[in-house]
Amino acid sequence: MKRGLLLLLIILFAGAWLGEKMVQDPGYVLVSYNSTTIETSLWVLLVVSLVSFIAAYILLRLLSKARIPTTELRHWGERRALRSAHRKTLKGLQAFSDGSWWKAQRYLGQAAPRAELPLINYLTAARAAEEQGDDKGADALLLQARQQSPLNTTAVDLAQAQLQFERGQFDECRTTLAALQTRLPKHSQVLRLLHSCLVQLGDWQDLVTLLPALRQNKILPQESLQALELRCHREIFSQSLAQLPAETDRETRVQVLNRAWQDLPTQLTSNESLVCDYVSQLIALGEEARAEIFLRDQIKRGWNDSLVRIYGRLQGENAHKQLEIARKWQQDHPESADLLLTLGRLSMRNEHWGKAIGFFEQSIALQPGADAYAELCRLLQHLGEHDKVATLLQEGLSATGSGLPSLPMPDKSAAISA
Repeated sequence: MKRGLLLLLIILFAGAWLGEKMVQDPGYVLVSYNSTTIETSLWVLLVVSLVSFIAAYILLRLLSKARIPTTELRHWGERRALRSAHRKTLKGLQAFSDGSWWKAQRYLGQAAPRAELPLINYLTAARAAEEQGDDKGADALLLQARQQSPLNTTAVDLAQAQLQFERGQFDECRTTLAALQTRLPKHSQVLRLLHSCLVQLGDWQDLVTLLPALRQNKILPQESLQALELRCHREIFSQSLAQLPAETDRETRVQVLNRAWQDLPTQLTSNESLVCDYVSQLIALGEEARAEIFLRDQIKRGWNDSLVRIYGRLQGENAHKQLEIARKWQQDHPESADLLLTLGRLSMRNEHWGKAIGFFEQSIALQPGADAYAELCRLLQHLGEHDKVATLLQEGLSATGSGLPSLPMPDKSAAISA
């Protein structure tokens, strides 16, 4: 209260002092500009200046506080840009679904910076560019997607790997997927695409390393995994000798082959196709006697008619012992046509012609086969039994050609015409 009274007294005193000064000497001010002149007293000019200053100050304060109109204007512009991006995104997606790749790339690319989900725009636009064969454009869009969404690089890298795979850039694809697998070891799409990429590259060793992850995450059906495992090991096994220098000696080749066989998983060492591959490689290296011992052991472990057929073709160190071993098998498998064919061949190797004929005939009686007919005809031909050979040839043709269609045949007296 005292302060207010004191302030009032000061104002009154100042006003009285100014009033006296204005009366004593009002002053004179002349302002001239071009042909215009303004004349006034000094005190009027000072009052007008003071009032103008106060008015300008109040106006500026009001403008600084009046932010609502400018904020609304900014928000209106942003909403308009978002609506435009939304419309272009919808047009781009529609064009993409219609297969209009150029329009899809244009609309989606333009809308991407302000889209609600820019990553979707960039990835779809990149796919549209790829569909046009524009690899550089697709890669540029993926780069923009990576820069726009640095926290969502997984989706971008996966899209990049997919495009690389489709372009046939399998080495680059493997590099991209390897980095992804390090970060996401259980990602199903990464594992599935990596599997396909390694198959295309023929990198069977890396595929063997990948098999546990494929199996654990159930990327492929169990049957497909088993087939893939077998194929990988067959390829690795077959390449074990192919990778050796041409001047490698035979003994070294045999050692490498045996080591490759020992490196196979235990559950695959009884697989028929792998056993046949190993036997074939041994025979090619001149190790037929060793192949006979190995095959004999395999047949003892588990009966297999196909392996028994191969056994009849091998020449071991002791042909008589071979025949005796096969005759023992006959006690447990008397109805095996393949074993009888093998017994016939081993009998021929021991020059037991009559027994060989008997075994071939028994094999044909159980299951007519081209090999049994061919072996019997060949033997009878060398024994001078030409009439029997002619009869067997006719029987063999009838038996092995039973699936031939019914067609008209010419009379015996008919002449051969073109």
